[in-house]
Order: sequence, then C-alpha cells, then structure tokens
Amino acid sequence: MSAPSSEVGPGFLAFVAFFFLAVALWLLMRNMFTRMRRMNLAQRAEEQRAARAARPPEETRATEAGDSGVGDGPEEGQRRGDEV
Repeated sequence: MSAPSSEVGPGFLAFVAFFFLAVALWLLMRNMFTRMRRMNLAQRAEEQRAARAARPPEETRATEAGDSGVGDGPEEGQRRGDEV
C-alpha cells in the first residue's frame, strides 16, 4: 500500500483570485490608455491654439475661412474627438 500524497496545489480559489487580478489589471490599463489619449489630444489642441495666436492676423483669417484645406479631418493615426 502506498502512502497518501502530501503535495498540495494552489487549487481553484488561487486560480479565481489570479483571474480577478488579471481582469482588474486589464481594466486599469485600458482606463490609463484612454486618459493618456485624452491628455495627448488636449495638449495638441493647446499647442494649436498657441500657434494660432502667434500667427499674424492675415494667416489667421485665411485659415479660419477654410481656404487652406488643412485640418479638415483627423490626421493619420488619430481619432475624432467624438470617438473617444
């Protein structure tokens, strides 16, 4: 007759705890990336406002009138503000 095994594994509760930790980490990372994207967009908007304020009035009027055609949509790799 063999002796009963004395090895004890982590068990089901350890798996459940690890699973919930992994899900919590995923949710935190997703939230962090969303906030960083918003901060990046806000910083770009502030830089554009500063650049627009530094331009001479003639260029500002032409750009505001839409004559340049630049900035009609999101740049490559960027999302529109309402998609965030």
